[in-house]
Amino acid sequence: MESKGINILLSHDPTHFDSKVKDHQVHFHLTLSGHTHGAQMGVEFPFLKWSPVKYIYPKWAGLYSENGHYLYVNRGFGYLGFAGRVGIWPEISVFELHSA
Repeated sequence: MESKGINILLSHDPTHFDSKVKDHQVHFHLTLSGHTHGAQMGVEFPFLKWSPVKYIYPKWAGLYSENGHYLYVNRGFGYLGFAGRVGIWPEISVFELHSA
């Protein structure tokens, strides 16, 4: 199935990228996801990004790329369970798209 322009997919769970999106008949250029909250704890430095959630969600925060497909996983602004965060800052992402 051929489409014109850029295809952006919103998918709550980043695991959909590996299980569905990469091999879908429609080429999704960018998938935007969340769900993991970065486990609300971890460490982030320019040289190190780690959270225990990586053992459940290999793609848990930031930008990932595979074969012309991009996935951006946002750590979110809220929480689940524990009403706080330790080392994983809340995130609101702003994307500015330009035509070629």
